[in-house]
Amino acid sequence: MSELERTAMRPLQSDSRTADPVSLDREEADLLRQVAGKDIAAFEQLYRAYYRRLNRFLDQVTRKPHLNDEILDDTMMVVWRKAPAFNGRSRVSTWVFAIAYKKALKALRREPRLQDALPETHTDADAGTWASGPETELIDRESRLSIRHLLSTLSAEQRAVIELTYYHGYAYKDIAAVVGCPIATVKTRMFHARRRLREMLIAQGQEPVENALLPLR
Repeated sequence: MSELERTAMRPLQSDSRTADPVSLDREEADLLRQVAGKDIAAFEQLYRAYYRRLNRFLDQVTRKPHLNDEILDDTMMVVWRKAPAFNGRSRVSTWVFAIAYKKALKALRREPRLQDALPETHTDADAGTWASGPETELIDRESRLSIRHLLSTLSAEQRAVIELTYYHGYAYKDIAAVVGCPIATVKTRMFHARRRLREMLIAQGQEPVENALLPLR
Protein backbone atom coordinates (compact mmCIF):
# COMPACT_ATOMS: atom_id res chain seq x y z
CA MET A 1 0.00 0.00 0.00
CA SER A 2 1.36 3.41 -0.92
CA GLU A 3 1.70 6.28 1.54
CA LEU A 4 -1.13 8.03 -0.29
CA GLU A 5 -3.40 5.04 0.33
CA ARG A 6 -2.35 4.85 3.98
CA THR A 7 -3.35 8.48 4.40
CA ALA A 8 -6.76 7.81 2.92
CA MET A 9 -7.34 4.81 5.17
CA ARG A 10 -7.01 6.81 8.37
CA PRO A 11 -10.40 7.11 10.14
CA LEU A 12 -12.18 10.39 9.49
CA GLN A 13 -14.56 11.09 12.32
CA SER A 14 -17.19 13.30 10.74
CA ASP A 15 -20.10 12.01 8.66
CA SER A 16 -21.00 13.84 5.46
CA ARG A 17 -24.31 12.07 4.76
CA THR A 18 -27.21 14.13 3.51
CA ALA A 19 -30.83 13.76 4.59
CA ASP A 20 -32.11 13.08 1.05
CA PRO A 21 -31.56 9.39 0.11
CA VAL A 22 -31.79 10.10 -3.64
CA SER A 23 -29.21 12.87 -3.45
CA LEU A 24 -27.04 10.66 -1.26
CA ASP A 25 -27.15 7.84 -3.81
CA ARG A 26 -26.15 10.20 -6.63
CA GLU A 27 -23.40 11.77 -4.56
CA GLU A 28 -21.93 8.40 -3.63
CA ALA A 29 -22.14 7.12 -7.21
CA ASP A 30 -20.26 10.22 -8.38
CA LEU A 31 -17.64 9.73 -5.68
CA LEU A 32 -17.17 6.08 -6.59
CA ARG A 33 -16.64 7.00 -10.24
CA GLN A 34 -13.90 9.37 -9.13
CA VAL A 35 -12.43 6.69 -6.87
CA ALA A 36 -12.37 4.37 -9.88
CA GLY A 37 -10.09 6.97 -11.47
CA LYS A 38 -7.83 6.76 -8.39
CA ASP A 39 -8.89 10.17 -7.05
CA ILE A 40 -7.56 10.01 -3.49
CA ALA A 41 -9.56 13.06 -2.35
CA ALA A 42 -12.80 11.40 -3.47
CA PHE A 43 -11.77 8.24 -1.63
CA GLU A 44 -11.17 10.18 1.57
CA GLN A 45 -14.63 11.73 1.24
CA LEU A 46 -16.24 8.33 0.65
CA TYR A 47 -14.38 6.88 3.63
CA ARG A 48 -15.60 9.75 5.78
CA ALA A 49 -19.18 9.15 4.63
CA TYR A 50 -19.03 5.46 5.54
CA TYR A 51 -16.87 5.38 8.64
CA ARG A 52 -19.63 5.72 11.23
CA ARG A 53 -22.15 3.63 9.33
CA LEU A 54 -19.77 0.73 8.79
CA ASN A 55 -18.32 0.93 12.28
CA ARG A 56 -21.79 0.64 13.80
CA PHE A 57 -22.79 -2.16 11.42
CA LEU A 58 -19.64 -4.15 12.15
CA ASP A 59 -20.04 -3.61 15.88
CA GLN A 60 -23.50 -5.13 15.77
CA VAL A 61 -22.61 -8.02 13.45
CA THR A 62 -19.37 -9.12 15.12
CA ARG A 63 -19.98 -8.00 18.74
CA LYS A 64 -16.17 -7.94 18.91
CA PRO A 65 -15.01 -4.30 18.84
CA HIS A 66 -11.35 -5.28 18.56
CA LEU A 67 -12.04 -6.59 15.04
CA ASN A 68 -13.86 -3.58 13.65
CA ASP A 69 -11.01 -1.30 12.60
CA GLU A 70 -9.25 -4.04 10.65
CA ILE A 71 -12.47 -5.16 8.95
CA LEU A 72 -13.41 -1.58 8.09
CA ASP A 73 -10.00 -0.86 6.61
CA ASP A 74 -10.07 -4.10 4.64
CA THR A 75 -13.53 -3.21 3.35
CA MET A 76 -12.53 0.23 2.18
CA MET A 77 -9.37 -1.08 0.57
CA VAL A 78 -11.54 -3.43 -1.51
CA VAL A 79 -13.68 -0.41 -2.44
CA TRP A 80 -10.52 1.43 -3.52
CA ARG A 81 -9.28 -1.46 -5.62
CA LYS A 82 -12.59 -2.69 -7.03
CA ALA A 83 -14.30 0.65 -7.71
CA PRO A 84 -13.76 0.32 -11.50
CA ALA A 85 -15.69 -2.98 -11.41
CA PHE A 86 -18.83 -1.46 -9.83
CA ASN A 87 -21.59 -1.93 -12.40
CA GLY A 88 -24.23 0.41 -10.99
CA ARG A 89 -26.89 -2.30 -10.75
CA SER A 90 -27.25 -1.65 -7.02
CA ARG A 91 -26.83 1.30 -4.71
CA VAL A 92 -23.25 2.07 -3.77
CA SER A 93 -24.15 1.55 -0.11
CA THR A 94 -25.51 -1.93 -0.85
CA TRP A 95 -22.25 -2.83 -2.58
CA VAL A 96 -20.10 -1.45 0.24
CA PHE A 97 -22.11 -3.10 3.00
CA ALA A 98 -21.99 -6.42 1.14
CA ILE A 99 -18.18 -6.23 1.12
CA ALA A 100 -18.15 -5.37 4.84
CA TYR A 101 -20.50 -8.24 5.66
CA LYS A 102 -18.34 -10.79 3.87
CA LYS A 103 -15.23 -9.44 5.58
CA ALA A 104 -16.96 -9.58 8.98
CA LEU A 105 -18.00 -13.21 8.59
CA LYS A 106 -14.51 -14.13 7.43
CA ALA A 107 -12.99 -12.40 10.47
CA LEU A 108 -15.41 -14.19 12.81
CA ARG A 109 -14.43 -17.56 11.35
CA ARG A 110 -10.80 -16.79 12.18
CA GLU A 111 -11.62 -15.92 15.80
CA PRO A 112 -11.09 -18.56 18.51
CA ARG A 113 -14.41 -19.92 19.76
CA LEU A 114 -13.47 -18.83 23.27
CA GLN A 115 -13.92 -15.24 22.15
CA ASP A 116 -17.69 -15.81 22.04
CA ALA A 117 -17.70 -15.74 25.84
CA LEU A 118 -16.32 -12.22 26.03
CA PRO A 119 -18.79 -9.83 27.71
CA GLU A 120 -20.31 -7.05 25.68
CA THR A 121 -18.70 -3.70 26.29
CA HIS A 122 -20.58 -0.42 26.60
CA THR A 123 -19.01 2.96 26.01
CA ASP A 124 -19.61 6.13 27.99
CA ALA A 125 -21.27 7.52 24.87
CA ASP A 126 -23.81 4.70 24.97
CA ALA A 127 -24.63 5.44 28.58
CA GLY A 128 -24.86 9.16 27.93
CA THR A 129 -27.39 8.59 25.19
CA TRP A 130 -29.90 7.46 27.80
CA ALA A 131 -28.89 9.79 30.61
CA SER A 132 -31.90 12.04 30.11
CA GLY A 133 -35.45 11.88 28.83
CA PRO A 134 -39.05 12.01 30.06
CA GLU A 135 -40.12 9.35 32.54
CA THR A 136 -42.84 8.22 30.17
CA GLU A 137 -40.12 6.83 27.88
CA LEU A 138 -38.47 4.75 30.59
CA ILE A 139 -40.11 1.42 29.72
CA ASP A 140 -39.38 1.76 26.02
CA ARG A 141 -35.81 2.80 26.73
CA GLU A 142 -35.19 -0.12 29.07
CA SER A 143 -36.61 -2.54 26.51
CA ARG A 144 -34.32 -1.18 23.81
CA LEU A 145 -31.30 -1.46 26.09
CA SER A 146 -32.27 -5.01 26.96
CA ILE A 147 -32.53 -5.85 23.28
CA ARG A 148 -29.10 -4.29 22.67
CA HIS A 149 -27.69 -6.82 25.13
CA LEU A 150 -29.82 -9.72 23.89
CA LEU A 151 -28.77 -9.15 20.29
CA SER A 152 -25.42 -10.66 21.22
CA THR A 153 -27.15 -14.03 21.68
CA LEU A 154 -28.35 -14.10 18.06
CA SER A 155 -26.30 -15.38 15.15
CA ALA A 156 -24.22 -12.91 13.14
CA GLU A 157 -26.59 -13.48 10.19
CA GLN A 158 -29.65 -12.58 12.27
CA ARG A 159 -27.95 -9.55 13.80
CA ALA A 160 -27.05 -8.30 10.33
CA VAL A 161 -30.69 -8.45 9.22
CA ILE A 162 -31.87 -6.63 12.35
CA GLU A 163 -29.17 -3.99 12.00
CA LEU A 164 -29.74 -3.32 8.31
CA THR A 165 -33.51 -3.12 8.74
CA TYR A 166 -33.94 -1.06 11.90
CA TYR A 167 -30.77 1.03 12.00
CA HIS A 168 -29.90 1.59 8.35
CA GLY A 169 -33.36 1.55 6.78
CA TYR A 170 -32.73 -1.10 4.14
CA ALA A 171 -35.59 -2.93 2.42
CA TYR A 172 -35.50 -6.72 2.29
CA LYS A 173 -34.42 -6.60 -1.37
CA ASP A 174 -31.33 -4.55 -0.48
CA ILE A 175 -30.57 -6.69 2.58
CA ALA A 176 -30.68 -9.80 0.39
CA ALA A 177 -28.07 -8.18 -1.87
CA VAL A 178 -25.87 -7.26 1.10
CA VAL A 179 -25.90 -10.65 2.79
CA GLY A 180 -26.01 -12.66 -0.43
CA CYS A 181 -29.15 -14.72 0.04
CA PRO A 182 -32.75 -14.84 -1.28
CA ILE A 183 -35.31 -12.37 0.07
CA ALA A 184 -37.23 -15.29 1.58
CA THR A 185 -34.17 -16.18 3.65
CA VAL A 186 -33.89 -12.60 4.89
CA LYS A 187 -37.54 -12.70 5.97
CA THR A 188 -37.00 -16.02 7.73
CA ARG A 189 -33.97 -14.68 9.61
CA MET A 190 -35.95 -11.61 10.65
CA PHE A 191 -38.87 -13.74 11.84
CA HIS A 192 -36.69 -15.99 13.97
CA ALA A 193 -34.63 -13.07 15.31
CA ARG A 194 -37.70 -11.11 16.40
CA ARG A 195 -39.30 -14.21 17.93
CA ARG A 196 -36.12 -15.04 19.83
CA LEU A 197 -35.79 -11.49 21.15
CA ARG A 198 -39.42 -11.48 22.25
CA GLU A 199 -39.05 -14.82 24.04
CA MET A 200 -35.95 -13.63 25.90
CA LEU A 201 -37.60 -10.38 26.97
CA ILE A 202 -40.62 -12.26 28.31
CA ALA A 203 -38.32 -14.72 30.09
CA GLN A 204 -36.73 -11.74 31.85
CA GLY A 205 -40.14 -10.54 32.96
CA GLN A 206 -40.28 -7.67 30.49
CA GLU A 207 -43.18 -6.93 28.20
CA PRO A 208 -41.92 -6.41 24.62
CA VAL A 209 -43.02 -3.08 23.20
CA GLU A 210 -43.73 -2.24 19.59
CA ASN A 211 -40.89 0.25 19.23
CA ALA A 212 -38.28 -1.71 21.17
CA LEU A 213 -36.17 -2.10 18.04
CA LEU A 214 -35.96 1.59 17.29
CA PRO A 215 -32.40 2.83 16.68
CA LEU A 216 -30.12 2.87 19.73
CA ARG A 217 -28.34 6.15 19.06
